[in-house]
Amino acid sequence: MFSLTSYFSVEYLVVLLPLSVGLYAVLPQKLRRVSLLLSSYVFFWAVSGKLIAYLLFSTLSIHHIGLWLSSIQRDCDSLVAASPKEKRKEIKAQYLKKQRFVVAFAVMVHIGILLVLKYTPFFAGNLNTLFQVFRIPVTLAIPSFVLPIGISFYTMQAVAYIFDVYRRKIPADRNLLRLALFMGFFPQIMEGPICRYSETAEQLWEAPKLRYQNVTFGVQRILFGMMKKIIIADRLNLFIKNVFSGYESYDGFVIAVSAVCYTIQLYMDFSGTMDLVIGSGQIFGMKLPENFQRPFFSKTISEFWKRWHITLGAWFKDYIFYPLSMSKPLKKLTSRARKRLGNHFGPLLAGAIALFCVWLCNGLWHGSGWNYIFFGMYHFGLILAGSMVEPLVVWVTRKLHIERSSFPYRCFQIVRTGILVCIGELFFRAPGLRAGLSMFKRIFTDFSLASVQDQSIFTLGMDKHDCLIVLLMLIFIFIIGVLKERNIQIRERIAAKNVVVRFAVYYALILSIVIFGAYGSGYVPVDPIYAGF
Repeated sequence: MFSLTSYFSVEYLVVLLPLSVGLYAVLPQKLRRVSLLLSSYVFFWAVSGKLIAYLLFSTLSIHHIGLWLSSIQRDCDSLVAASPKEKRKEIKAQYLKKQRFVVAFAVMVHIGILLVLKYTPFFAGNLNTLFQVFRIPVTLAIPSFVLPIGISFYTMQAVAYIFDVYRRKIPADRNLLRLALFMGFFPQIMEGPICRYSETAEQLWEAPKLRYQNVTFGVQRILFGMMKKIIIADRLNLFIKNVFSGYESYDGFVIAVSAVCYTIQLYMDFSGTMDLVIGSGQIFGMKLPENFQRPFFSKTISEFWKRWHITLGAWFKDYIFYPLSMSKPLKKLTSRARKRLGNHFGPLLAGAIALFCVWLCNGLWHGSGWNYIFFGMYHFGLILAGSMVEPLVVWVTRKLHIERSSFPYRCFQIVRTGILVCIGELFFRAPGLRAGLSMFKRIFTDFSLASVQDQSIFTLGMDKHDCLIVLLMLIFIFIIGVLKERNIQIRERIAAKNVVVRFAVYYALILSIVIFGAYGSGYVPVDPIYAGF
């Protein structure tokens, strides 16, 4: 059995994906489903080995729990239909309690496994620190667990499935193989997107025939993603690694540049992976949900998070923010606050509590460290502050006769948002919260252009040649982004051209990766960043 660490590995691009497509192409529909599931489990075994047991347990448990919920719902419906009107409300309440118990049990099991595997060392370490502060003679052993890659992603899919069955948005699936394919479809199991059952399960089970347009569009998307990852993200990696690991040796300018570079790297790595993932799915005729919509064109932090890691944000919104904000205690709080604080600030109070929970979970989802918690609280503060000062901003711009829809003002908003995002990513990437605070402080207290004047900045992992390649690729991707923002369908226009033009585009993408890709001696490829979350 070969080992596999990334969607960009030779094992995936040259072995697993082509073999899976070839097998899929020659089989009848019913067997195509089985081949997809087989390819998915081979992929997961190659990535995580025996840790595939976690995925199997998650799949089997939600299958059983979904049927359990469905059985309770059927019993409730039958009893309500046969009962007089005055007793129906009481019956519904009784059965609702049963369903909530089942959902709570399912969440405790799945989230509990994630918490134990991912966060036990973090919490145990911090408890030991507290014990030392209060001179309590107790020292907890800090265990070390091996995490299966992608556990955060498929755990969230499992929890979403249970909630959607509970809310009757979808029926519980009696077909274990269909549910297993939804949970484990190999292009998206490692880094998402976080799919809902209603989005992908049926189309996966339908297993349509291969179509020329799907294959070509899928390959285009894969090549575009490879260009982002291999040319830009991997080329930036050594510089970022050197600065963040030895930040004490560098001035504020170098640290600021590294924060911008890491923000670019993270986007190119993750969005490039999503291009490859969605392209892989498209080859089979599967439409996976988009995870990015040009986030660096955002005018506010709130808009940025509607465009960045879209499926994660939608999951937090649907399964944490809305349930909390619509709960009885917060609805009462909103009603009272509205009377005292008005229609704008009143709802913000209850909304802030729900938003706080979302961003605490968001920070912890990314990792078990105080810098990740700070990252979540940083964005919580920015979004809340943006909502609070919006009336003031409207008043000031009106007084100053600034047209908020004008191009200069929109450019100012985009640049401001980009700077705030880069600051957040500085803390996100820093080796700990203290290191992040120290790096941020250096930007203001030790800012110098000496590294540019003596050109020592070009000795930290990226020379002038590397910088030029990255700059040219960023300009190219920026132009593509502008066209997409204007709703210009680039791939459809390329597909409408004659065969010479089409293949010229394909070869240009391939040659750019071959010629300008950061691989070989002197380069350190980026490990799958979001797969570790």
